[in-house]
Amino acid sequence: MTSQLLWTPSEKRKNNSRLLAFADWLKEHNLHDWQGDYLRLWQWSVDEKQAFWSSLWDWHGVIGDKSGPVMARLSDGPQAMMQTRFFPDAHVNFAENLLRGYDQPDIGALAAISSHHENGTIDRMTRAELADKAMRMAGWLKAQGVQKGDRVAAYIPNIAEAVITMLASSAIGAVYSSCSPDFGFGGVRDRFGQIEPKILVTVDGYRYNGKEIDRLEIIAQLTKAIPSIQKVLVKGYLTEHPDLSAIPQAALLSEVYQAEPIATFEQMGFNDPLYILYSSGTTGAPKCIVHGIGGTLLQHIKEGALHADIKPGDSVFYFTTCGWMMWNWLVSALTHQAKIVLYEGNPFAPGPERLWQMAETEGVSLFGTSAKYIDAVRKSGYEPAKSCDLNALQTICSTGSPLTSDGFAFVYEAIKEDVHLASISGGTDIVSCFVLGTPVRSVYAGEIQARGLGMEVAVLDDEGQPVSGMQGELCCLSAFPAQPIGFWNDPDNSRYQDAYFNHFEGIWRHGDWATLTEHDGIIIHGRSDATLNPGGVRIGTAEIYRPVEAFDEVAEALVIGQTIGDDVRVILFIRLAVGAVLDEALIKAIKSAVRSKASPRHVPAKIIAVADIPRTRSGKITELAVRDVIHGRPVKNTEALANPEALDLYRDLPELHKDN
Repeated sequence: MTSQLLWTPSEKRKNNSRLLAFADWLKEHNLHDWQGDYLRLWQWSVDEKQAFWSSLWDWHGVIGDKSGPVMARLSDGPQAMMQTRFFPDAHVNFAENLLRGYDQPDIGALAAISSHHENGTIDRMTRAELADKAMRMAGWLKAQGVQKGDRVAAYIPNIAEAVITMLASSAIGAVYSSCSPDFGFGGVRDRFGQIEPKILVTVDGYRYNGKEIDRLEIIAQLTKAIPSIQKVLVKGYLTEHPDLSAIPQAALLSEVYQAEPIATFEQMGFNDPLYILYSSGTTGAPKCIVHGIGGTLLQHIKEGALHADIKPGDSVFYFTTCGWMMWNWLVSALTHQAKIVLYEGNPFAPGPERLWQMAETEGVSLFGTSAKYIDAVRKSGYEPAKSCDLNALQTICSTGSPLTSDGFAFVYEAIKEDVHLASISGGTDIVSCFVLGTPVRSVYAGEIQARGLGMEVAVLDDEGQPVSGMQGELCCLSAFPAQPIGFWNDPDNSRYQDAYFNHFEGIWRHGDWATLTEHDGIIIHGRSDATLNPGGVRIGTAEIYRPVEAFDEVAEALVIGQTIGDDVRVILFIRLAVGAVLDEALIKAIKSAVRSKASPRHVPAKIIAVADIPRTRSGKITELAVRDVIHGRPVKNTEALANPEALDLYRDLPELHKDN
């Protein structure tokens, strides 16, 4: 079935894109002539990856020493891809590259951060002001004995202090890791307890949906539970002068801005650690994924400039928390001398107009969010185009789960007709994307536009052979700079190898069930481990969500496979919209829609209404946890869930008894 064409970039837009500027640079340096064909450029970037990544460094003007080879393979055989290192002898500093130009009056005066809070307050900061605070905090960290490789942890909302702390840490070679404050004690301990931070940066509490949630008691518990913490910095977020008497070694965060700033940025190895991010942890203790400095920097430069077309002076927003990798992606927009816009709180407070009004105020050029948010705005009936001036808006990014065709259509019908809608997909595993947008290609409903430059992405069948036009495993066939440098406390890399490289020996298998389309785009059908197998045929869950969530009566849905004897039957759970009723007419309509828009095999055997659907703290529904519950298996780590109590709604349901 051919996807509907929704948008084609104008020649002016393509000609003004940074992708075209890069392609022209390659041609001028006799490296490659793309002839206006993205697929041709992509093929060159994976065939000649050393030339590609080296050219990207030079074109952008990365601050650092690029000495030595572009690639080094540390071992052969099945571990070759995992053990490949890019720029093994090079040196860079992450913060220096993000703050580039801060000491030049014209650049230093540019806006760096606009931080919006649910209660209506806004904090703004220039690049020079941001650099001053980050370099003073870096000086304070050094005075506390923080050295290269030490961990600085932040239990913090999405506010400017999170950005400052990350920059200060990376400026001196420390490793930064963050969790959002909606995590409870167990969830934070399970993460930070593994990495043993020396410094904890946090807040007295946070606000959400009009409520103030105190966190001082949890912070006191953490300092006792994690002996490595030597100092706690607390920002008074709920009150200017919180009572810190119960927290050992605590001080107000504002005090560090009186410290002597560092004079220079520490030059670090390209493959030294920068970030520690965490897997969702719904199937056990969270994996601590270590990302390197240079790989993260180059990958984010590529995605921001060549794929998202971020330019100096742009205003870039992503709705995220500090517990989701999109926060790390957002902050990297600083290296393009763009302003980053932060929002902390409920995106629907007081209503669905909140973020769009903010986008108008800030002249947002790139608006990033989740597919679930776009669907929630659509179902609210609010149409941003009718009430907000979004003239500055050039790009909308959507991730977190596959964006439905209805979601694609809603963007063009109700948000902006001439906008680049970039559905993107990657993850915490690579702190970036495998497949994403490009400003020089058309947008088709339900499809991600392109495979990322320098990423040898393919869809493989069960035999490990590349396929097009049919479903298979989304894989990457060769090394790329943004691979993790490893997992924390995994000295022989056995857990790292098992996570990605054992399914197809020596090839990165990402765990997404996907199709490479006739447009050379990608459709994500859901997670591989959540695919359904009725009658032995693998079905991606997204194929069911698309027609089901198109119903106004359905607020959201979750689908799993229930094992019955030697077969699997499809079970659909739906959370109904306010006032809706799951009657026979709605059940029949849903089944009919699934049958006609997917196939008879996709039709759920049971449709069950539930009051809530469990999700991770980054907003992703947890199909595997529900599948475990209905099969009577324990869920290993409910701390990873934002609403673990919802799992109780799925236990011992009479509708799921074998004979029903």
